[in-house]
Amino acid sequence: MIRSRIMKAGLSVVALMLLLTSGPALQAGVSKDAASKYLQNVQTGNPGLKSVGKMTFGPGGLLVVADPAKATITVIDTHDNGPLKKLEQKVSNIDVAVAASLGVEPAQIDIADMAVNSQSGKVYLSVKRTTDNQPAILVIDAKGKVKNFDLSNVDYVQVSLPGGEKSKIRNITGVALASDRLLAAAQSNEEFANKIYSIPLPLTHGTAADIFSAETYHVAHRRWETKAPIQSFVPYSNKGKNYIVGAFACTPIAKFPLDELQSGSKVKGTSVVELGSGNRPLDMLTYESDGKEWLLTNTFRFHWEKSMYGPSKWWGVRVNMDYLEAEDTNEEAARRDVKQKQGPDGIEIVDQLAGAVHIDKLQKKEIVVLRDNNGHLDLEIAELP
Repeated sequence: MIRSRIMKAGLSVVALMLLLTSGPALQAGVSKDAASKYLQNVQTGNPGLKSVGKMTFGPGGLLVVADPAKATITVIDTHDNGPLKKLEQKVSNIDVAVAASLGVEPAQIDIADMAVNSQSGKVYLSVKRTTDNQPAILVIDAKGKVKNFDLSNVDYVQVSLPGGEKSKIRNITGVALASDRLLAAAQSNEEFANKIYSIPLPLTHGTAADIFSAETYHVAHRRWETKAPIQSFVPYSNKGKNYIVGAFACTPIAKFPLDELQSGSKVKGTSVVELGSGNRPLDMLTYESDGKEWLLTNTFRFHWEKSMYGPSKWWGVRVNMDYLEAEDTNEEAARRDVKQKQGPDGIEIVDQLAGAVHIDKLQKKEIVVLRDNNGHLDLEIAELP
């Protein structure tokens, strides 16, 4: 058991031309006044977060933070624009340092998510102190030093995720900045519980998102489902069309079209790959290697007592992004060979993700990994294949 209990709320492509998922090569060229280009009616002060969940970085040091308790997304200008200083070495037992910074023991914190600022190399953690449910955002520098990110006087924009007359947001399972919009995935208490939210850029403080109800074919279950939430996702653009590519528990990867949808409408996802039942995706990102585009996801094997795919119940896989254009979908979607490390062609287990509780992209093929180590957590940089 991990002494630092990890919240599984999460909830970071045929050449994505997307500001967030394109990575540091594009972000490095973004000026320090990125906030003025992507945010409007910027507030200064304390955003009043009641909780901190899924996070991601956009260009120019913009940190996107989900607050499930308030059903809001807050974008904070961290003014953290570099220069790039990568983590110098592996930091063992980082959970001990994280807990100590909050004045508690490792068993008294929940780490909801990790986001890496690819411009500075700093690692941000969203954490809850369980003794009093106090949320915090912590920053880890190149030396492995942990400090609190002061929220008392920040520049920010906050937008709401609306529900229906009788609906309520239960959880926000993912956030991302695409080239033209902010995206979020959430779960409500409605029959069509799986929700996708979209807000056009620039973001204006106080506005509300458009909302879509999502339905997905779960290959392993052989049925359409409306309640299972997207666990992790990335924006995806292909042939001029925009999508969300999301992973679900048990474990289909599906794409959802976003163009020409009206707020309140229902959208059906197309399942293109099935990774096998008994798994819960945690994070998702894309990268390029040897001229190929790969979709990478780390997962938690909640059926680990039945079988494991490596040395840890946390494991990961990469999928050739050509599968996103596959014609064989839903019932005929490609299935990972659960008895082999690789197969079919273009779907394979990634050794670097063994034990990976959270991952995020640093640059090119480098990722930062928060890794389980016999109940503690280590922080390190890993090179992808």
